Amino acid sequence: MKQTEVETASSGTAPRRSTAGDDESAGMGTHPAAYRIPDGSGPTDPQRPLALPPNTSLEKFKDFIRQIGKIVGTENATVISSDAELEHESYMDPSKAYDMYHITPKECLVSSAVVAPRNVPEVQAIVRLCNDFEIPLWPFSIGRNVGYGGAAPRVTGSVGLDLGRNMNKILEVNTEGAYAFVEPGVTFIDLHDYLVKNNLREKLWIDVPDLGGGSVMGNTIERGVGYTPYGDHWMMHCGMEVVLPDGSLWRSGMGGLPNPNADPNAPPHEQKPNDTWGLFNYGFGPYNDGIFTQSSLGIVVKMGIWLMVNPGGYQSYLITFPKDDDLHAALEIIRPLRVGMVLQNVPTMRHILLDAAVMGDRKSYTTSDELLTDDELDTIAAKLRLGRWNFYGAVYGPKPVRDVMLQVIKGAFLQVPGAKYYEPEDMPDNLVLQTRHNTLQGIPSTTELKWVDWLPNGAHLFFSPIAKVSGDDGVAQYKVTRTRCEEAGFDFIGTFVVGMREMHHIVCIVFNRKDPSSRKRAHWLIRTLIDDAAKRGWGEYRTHLSVMDQIAGTYSFNDHAQMKLNEKIKEALDPKGIISPGKNGIWPKNYRKEDWAVPEE
Repeated sequence: MKQTEVETASSGTAPRRSTAGDDESAGMGTHPAAYRIPDGSGPTDPQRPLALPPNTSLEKFKDFIRQIGKIVGTENATVISSDAELEHESYMDPSKAYDMYHITPKECLVSSAVVAPRNVPEVQAIVRLCNDFEIPLWPFSIGRNVGYGGAAPRVTGSVGLDLGRNMNKILEVNTEGAYAFVEPGVTFIDLHDYLVKNNLREKLWIDVPDLGGGSVMGNTIERGVGYTPYGDHWMMHCGMEVVLPDGSLWRSGMGGLPNPNADPNAPPHEQKPNDTWGLFNYGFGPYNDGIFTQSSLGIVVKMGIWLMVNPGGYQSYLITFPKDDDLHAALEIIRPLRVGMVLQNVPTMRHILLDAAVMGDRKSYTTSDELLTDDELDTIAAKLRLGRWNFYGAVYGPKPVRDVMLQVIKGAFLQVPGAKYYEPEDMPDNLVLQTRHNTLQGIPSTTELKWVDWLPNGAHLFFSPIAKVSGDDGVAQYKVTRTRCEEAGFDFIGTFVVGMREMHHIVCIVFNRKDPSSRKRAHWLIRTLIDDAAKRGWGEYRTHLSVMDQIAGTYSFNDHAQMKLNEKIKEALDPKGIISPGKNGIWPKNYRKEDWAVPEE
């Protein structure tokens, strides 16, 4: 593989910080502060951590840290012994040891130490050492999994495995095959920046989520989404290298077939992979890749991702719908167009407050602390020249293709009374439309961070149920979630992200992280919504640490057959429960789930 190093900060020096900007270049060309060394005492003078690993004495922990230092170097291992590490509350400068958007007491889900391996053999050695000491390990790529728990571990006292600080190389970009291989620390901004710097952007595009500072690998194996035709990131992965819970190394799919030109004497992680590793996912025999998504069964250290060939033309657009009740008609229009591939990409139907929150905080629209009424929402929409619901999409290909697609799209959506069609040049001052224009063509930004500032000291949780693409289901979910949000004292903010045949309904629970009452209400809200959704047959696809057990419990068909299978696989591959115990509700046999219940504020 071609070894292409992404710029990293030198150990022991202050990293250069990116700031969240308003355009697609925010953070590009700089080294994200997410790679900084955590605050706290180093292993040369190990103090008592804020939380010890389970069943581990301080003496045993100090011995473990000394041995870790021999593996990764003392500069890459930090005991979390100081409250300073629990003060990082910025997306661009995230904590490596706790959830900066916590809804429980912030010391509840915190790591005992953070370790940053430099290469695959060090990951393997750390896993083996954790087996010897029976100390749990919580891997993360960068720590920007905001809204879902960040870098915090499910089991307090776990050792955080920071894969992004040092393992951040773009290993290969294959123009002919239109794919890349990356390490965990490569962000969407990094990969896009690489294409631009190497004059490959005219040939290849990446797909990006709303925020470009996250890990390509981390987002993909959490089954995150973006917005181009390549928006299902897991669907577009191809080829993984995984460290298993016993420290052994595995390559998926075609990676299991040796390359005849590889050096058999080279270490396995350095052996040239099969030429089809990034081209065909399945290989021969059982397809195992999926068990390493949202998983506690291995640590992904390399991954291939398919890139989109420049389609030869692009046009983004916005369609606004003036009434709240227009949601039903719009979703009924979307379904046949999406299944029929007239809507080529992953479009979004955004509530007015999601757009409004990007363009201003709550106080910029009202001086009242009361919940916004429908009349006030209409006033905000009129002020911003938007609808109560706003549909963002794009067409791809040469102009004749785009023109035909747009003719069909306009003809369908503009049948809704009052619906209006805009292109970016029609609204040059509309920050959301200008941002979506970039996002829908694979240009990353951090602009969407702004909606978190809707409230003072803004933080957020994501509630993410799956629904059919139908007016009835969309309206039902909207009514349930808006009603519950308002019961909890929060304005509803949300969006429907339309996949091939389903919708991710992303409800953005924005709360004041400095206010215990606000945190408690947010916790009540998400727990209540999970139960509401399960009663109606809606399941969440991804969630925050604090409610993983609850959601896992809703997938209860045939006496929890799914969980029983997951537990059998966990026991077979990770009998000591070393990797991510409790992740997504899967507990090793040597843990009692009841002992690890998440307390409320």
